[in-house]
Amino acid sequence: MSEAWSEEQLRAAVERLSDRETFAEAERVVAAVAPDLQGVLVSALGAGGWFGESHQSETLKAATIPDEDARLTAIRALLTEETHIGMMVGVAVGWALRADLEKYPDNQEGEV
Repeated sequence: MSEAWSEEQLRAAVERLSDRETFAEAERVVAAVAPDLQGVLVSALGAGGWFGESHQSETLKAATIPDEDARLTAIRALLTEETHIGMMVGVAVGWALRADLEKYPDNQEGEV
């Protein structure tokens, strides 16, 4: 990456994303390549082992808890954890995409 950002700079950038118009523009740009990005995200999650054998085991464990309230709590916790992991990996993919776009601004060297 071309530079490191301070914690304050990162926090300010994240805060700017809370602006509806700013975020809508980011959504529009991402939506254009969403299917391709989804493939990268799934691949990254798979390579990181996020949805491997342990995930399958935890899913089965949560789904088969006899007590309905405990089962719902376990499933909600699992979904929350999956969402957080997906978001973090998604941010990492976005960060890498940004770095690649800066490295190959005219898509000359990085052409696929």
